[in-house]
Amino acid sequence: MLEGRIALITGASVRNGIGFAVAEALAKQGCAIVLAGRRTGEGPAALASELTDRYGVRATYRTADLSRGSEVGRLVNLAHAAYGAIDILINNAGTNYPNPVHALPPPKWEEIIAVNLSSAYYAIHHTLPAMRDRNWGRIINVASTLGLVGAANVSAYTASKHGVIGLTKAVALETATTGVTCNAICPGFSDTDLLERNIGELAEIRGVSRDEMAGQMMRDSQPSGVMVPPGDIGALASFLCSEAAGQMRGVAIPVDGAWTAR
Repeated sequence: MLEGRIALITGASVRNGIGFAVAEALAKQGCAIVLAGRRTGEGPAALASELTDRYGVRATYRTADLSRGSEVGRLVNLAHAAYGAIDILINNAGTNYPNPVHALPPPKWEEIIAVNLSSAYYAIHHTLPAMRDRNWGRIINVASTLGLVGAANVSAYTASKHGVIGLTKAVALETATTGVTCNAICPGFSDTDLLERNIGELAEIRGVSRDEMAGQMMRDSQPSGVMVPPGDIGALASFLCSEAAGQMRGVAIPVDGAWTAR
């Protein structure tokens, strides 16, 4: 379905994450893949090699500090030089630092906003012109259920993800008469390294064990009681890249075990 297309996926440097799950789903459809993230070393590069070996697509990994706009621009330029223009942009990079708002250090606020929200703007800013020129493109912003509702102790993350959904709607309106679409996916609790780290941090704030914290989070927020598999997010992203989703524009789709159904 996506043979000949090129996708840039940020926040895709670990196996147990949404970014790699999306990359795998698109590679299965014949899409060439550029993975990007902060991590260095052989691990992330091995993920790209795995996609090539398994699905026969061209894949590479690029290191970039997505908290810096200039680095996002450099990343897009490198991808364009190596592959040609980007057809599919997946803004998945994200970070969090659970803390009550009065205790959240200002540098952490700025980092979270930069990685979660501003990097999406910069990536869209640099990739959208070529999509417009070709009159085809897919922009998918990985937001969060916390882009739709609020939660205590994650003020910066919640604000950034609400911003991602606002950005999604604005870009969808700006591209509504073109072949470019822009949508957001809003995962609930998903079995990823980032969530695992956040559970530990919240457990420390509340003075409970890691298992108690995880159980409480699921009981309070995710009625299904099931962590969202990253592969489910990948499958949805693949659908949003299809022609069948051509008139899905500016939507924020929850995948959250009925979290936002209440």
